[in-house]
Amino acid sequence: MERIQSIFQSMRKSERYSKFTLQPSENGEKHAEVNLSDYGPDDGAEAPGSPRFRPAPPRRNRQTIAFIILGTLLVFIGGYLVGFISHHKPKVASDCGQRNGTDAVKPSSSMPPVPPPEVSMSWKDVSQLLMDKLSSEAFTKTLKDFDLPSRSAGSVEDKSLANRVFETFKTLEMKPWTDIHYVQLQMPDSEKPNTIYFGSEVIKPAGYLAYSKPGRVEGRLVYGNYGRQKDLDFVQGKVDLKGAVLLLRAGKITFAQQVDNGARMGAAAVLIYLDTEDYKMVTNTELYGHVHLGSGDPYTPGFPSFNHTQFPPTKSAGLLKIPAQTITANSAATLLKNIGGPEVDGGSDFKGELKSVVYKLGGSQNITVEVNNVLVNKEIHNVFGVIKGFTDPDRYVVLGAQRDAWGRGYTKATVGTSVLMELAKAFQEMVKKDEFRPRRSIIFASWSAGEFGSVGATEWLEGYISSLDQSVFTYINLDGVVMGRERFIASASPLLYSLIERTMKEVNMPKSSDSVYKVMGEKKWESSVLRTMSMEDPAYPFLAFAGIPSISFHFIPENSESYPYYGTSLDNMDHLNYRTGQRTSEVTATAAQFAGLMTLRLVHDHLLSLDVNRYYGPITKAVVQVHRRVSQLTQSGQLKDVSPNWLSRARSSYNRAANGIANAIGNTDLTDKEACRILNDRIMKVEHSLLSPYVSVVETPFRHLLLGHGSHTLAAIAEAQDMETLRTQLALATWSLQGCANAMAENVWDVDNEI
Repeated sequence: MERIQSIFQSMRKSERYSKFTLQPSENGEKHAEVNLSDYGPDDGAEAPGSPRFRPAPPRRNRQTIAFIILGTLLVFIGGYLVGFISHHKPKVASDCGQRNGTDAVKPSSSMPPVPPPEVSMSWKDVSQLLMDKLSSEAFTKTLKDFDLPSRSAGSVEDKSLANRVFETFKTLEMKPWTDIHYVQLQMPDSEKPNTIYFGSEVIKPAGYLAYSKPGRVEGRLVYGNYGRQKDLDFVQGKVDLKGAVLLLRAGKITFAQQVDNGARMGAAAVLIYLDTEDYKMVTNTELYGHVHLGSGDPYTPGFPSFNHTQFPPTKSAGLLKIPAQTITANSAATLLKNIGGPEVDGGSDFKGELKSVVYKLGGSQNITVEVNNVLVNKEIHNVFGVIKGFTDPDRYVVLGAQRDAWGRGYTKATVGTSVLMELAKAFQEMVKKDEFRPRRSIIFASWSAGEFGSVGATEWLEGYISSLDQSVFTYINLDGVVMGRERFIASASPLLYSLIERTMKEVNMPKSSDSVYKVMGEKKWESSVLRTMSMEDPAYPFLAFAGIPSISFHFIPENSESYPYYGTSLDNMDHLNYRTGQRTSEVTATAAQFAGLMTLRLVHDHLLSLDVNRYYGPITKAVVQVHRRVSQLTQSGQLKDVSPNWLSRARSSYNRAANGIANAIGNTDLTDKEACRILNDRIMKVEHSLLSPYVSVVETPFRHLLLGHGSHTLAAIAEAQDMETLRTQLALATWSLQGCANAMAENVWDVDNEI
């Protein structure tokens, strides 16, 4: 070292060298200056030429250069050793024993953990892996564990079950969380029971219809079959419905639609019963349901029920304005035997199968209906668990199941909850033990207050809608997936049709070697499987309110597409076992495999399994109906200066946009993560862009242009009677459809301006 120091001293005396100094500037910051030794800042002179730096002429000999290089290396090595010794921390021996979560070492925030590498698993391997984990033996135990005698929304039993779900997710290390809402649920008044007075008969049913208008009304008793519009139009031709009390049998349409139809015809109240022609059960069975023509808490429409005090008092437009009440088949028989009036035509479908009853339309005998339901504020818990994706964790598919029920709710709640939990276990085990790496996240959701109109699920959507529509790309509903075993039906967004077909080919019918696809007609499967999603479907608010591609599916008996025991105390294990031929566990396992494979495909493939071309058919069908209606009105002179051609052009724009996405897919390397994400983002915009931006979520929550409910839909425009309404809604619908096509373009300069 002394030798090196002497060399540097001699250099300093004999040669010019560069000198670095750190100088403060006027704004307080510092900057580096490089000066030559002959013109340093100490002597007050500045180097000629450049004011900051002028290189010295090379006058060093080889020996000097060698010593400089050697010295520099020695200084560097010495500095490194000093730094290493002063900053190095000794390693702590790893604890090979078990540790709980609080003892685990957390990664430093400055050094994020490196995610495990993606493990390439073929679709054949990963799908078989999932199928093997969903056995009927596992479901035999899970179904038994979740079968409870009572689980009404917001009750102690409901919250206890929520805690069990939460703890299971926690054990599975699925980062569970709870979403709490304070909702208004309507219940019977224990001190003032609902009552019907008919002559000397006094009927006090235990069942009821939530969100009925309370009150006491009197009117002529009139039988209206199922309460469909065509039924009431027929009755109106023979008996005046204004001020009448309608007696309707359940079925064909929802309770809310029955009451809404009656109210629009001028009825004062509605009574609903289970006719033995449609419901083969004991005639003293009580019936429960709701009559909110919508979903969610009707007293916080469009916004979440986190805390009522934060929002102004508002009521849903779907709250109906007449009392409604259920009665037993025995009570209905008593009323029908004394109803009077004209007898129904023997060739019509008005005749049911109640014993000793001659079905008449009535209109001559008065009846009084008294509904005393009261609002009760209930705290409900939605419980969630998540398996995070490894490529796009901010994109997720949601699987959900209703947890509550009017009684045992075996088919309605127990089966769905069991499927939810077994799928969570299977997927998490695949990630932890089998090195499966889902590209996108999977959220498992357990909802409360589903019996009151998907209250828990809708409140969650309302609370987080601004972010969910950009993140959730599919919702899979698990409620009622098992109602039988011979056939299969589904209600879904057209974006999911291709995925449904693909999954049907991979899943066999319960206890059969034939695939669901083969049993349901192969290439003709759509007509035998697909159904329009009803407003009562738990997946409906996801699709028509939030604009999220959604599906509900059901394994059903040979001759029925509904489950007769919903809303009664007879929804239990024995009745479901009877309808599945004592194979409930096997059918449930098959249903879980179907939902699981759909989920797996959505999180495994590079490209989202959402087929934008499948919407073109339904759009074309709806546009043709509007075109036909406008042409008829124009020819009759009722409508002037209105052309449906703009709507047809918007449809063509959608078709070109869909083809543009298909072409982009064909020209893209799908292993390119960024390119694939851009394509997926374009695909995800389709469903949400079909929500009309021109209607209020308070007045018209189901804003979907094709699948929604309201005057803005293409179906409503095709039946519009008011010409001014038709003119306005046609213009808005045209631009809504064109807006969807525009949203599908990759860039704003690629937008189709044909319209």
